[in-house]
Amino acid sequence: MPSRATRLAVLVAALGYFVDIYDLLLFGIVRRPSLIDLGVPKEHLLDTGVFLDNMQMGAMLLGGILWGVLGDKRGRLSVLFGSIILYSLANIGNGFVHTVPQYAAMRFIAGIGLAGELGAGITLVAESLPKESRGYGTTIVATVGITGAIAAALVGKLTHWRTSYFIGGGLGLMLLLLRVGVLESGIFARTKETGVSRGNFFRLFSSFARLRRYAGVILVGIPIWYCVGILVKFSDALGGALHMVKVPDPAMSILFCYVGLALGDLSSGALSQILKSRKRAVFAFLTFTTFALVFYFLVGPRSLPLFYAACSFIGFGTGYWAVFVTTASEQFGTNIRATATTTAPNFVRGATVPMTVTFTALKAHESLGVAGAALAVGIPVMLLAFAALSQIDETYGKELDYVD
Repeated sequence: MPSRATRLAVLVAALGYFVDIYDLLLFGIVRRPSLIDLGVPKEHLLDTGVFLDNMQMGAMLLGGILWGVLGDKRGRLSVLFGSIILYSLANIGNGFVHTVPQYAAMRFIAGIGLAGELGAGITLVAESLPKESRGYGTTIVATVGITGAIAAALVGKLTHWRTSYFIGGGLGLMLLLLRVGVLESGIFARTKETGVSRGNFFRLFSSFARLRRYAGVILVGIPIWYCVGILVKFSDALGGALHMVKVPDPAMSILFCYVGLALGDLSSGALSQILKSRKRAVFAFLTFTTFALVFYFLVGPRSLPLFYAACSFIGFGTGYWAVFVTTASEQFGTNIRATATTTAPNFVRGATVPMTVTFTALKAHESLGVAGAALAVGIPVMLLAFAALSQIDETYGKELDYVD
């Protein structure tokens, strides 16, 4: 039975990720009403939305490195709560913007803050639980966190967009009250006493074996944010391009996608424990995602209910996020574990930037259009993910008390 401190660590990491996902997806939900309110012309809504989303995702690349290094140098707890403070204050700041440049600045600051919580929380939980059951702990964190998107969709639909941001910021600041009683990872504390070099980001690239594992983990996760960052967030543009009679509402697309994601996270984490294999669980869900993408493009456009069903199927398939972040944590030693676990998901999220830039460039070609451009980005992403899965190590039940 896990100790009270361990249970509290799981709770805080889960709720922190809940608020993290709430803020991360809230912009996609309030994108149209907020930009219309700020005076952006209708014909520029998509491109301005992509620009602001890229500001956030680009910041997460920088923030991932910053928080990851700090997590290995200063500790998991300092990053967990430091990131929560930053993205909560930035969330509140989003509610006060009146111009697109102000909005971009706030999304950038929020992106830096959002980059730290998940990696620090997963690392802390993975190092605090027994090796045979840590997959359940990280699954709880990911599953509870994913429901933050559902909350964001509901709040975004029921309140003014500025109020939605204020609520997210307030939730994050309230979460800090739970800091009392959360203990630092014992594995990290022991490693700190040895004096070994910690938090060296470039160490991930200093040997082919580490680089292979690190790049493999990132490539395996990119389909998740291809689906969320292009197919779901910009479902209104894709629905129109697929000649739907009624164009999908991005907020509803995100809601249905993340209902599927929550179920997928729970299922993938449990499957990895039952199979005693992270890799086989990821393979099963990548395969399901492939079929869900076919359904999205060929069957979904026939009606709005079928389209939202396609978003749910895609969400369930990409619900291997729980296993993905667990695998990232288990691939590396304690001295660079937080660095790897924090940067890997943020590089996955940050991959949205080149994907959306490519998508935006390709959609201008008459022969492709919006739907063709989305497919041209997605097919290579899926093929690379399957190839990369074969290059990472199986880590179920791996002992984590070692240095790399």
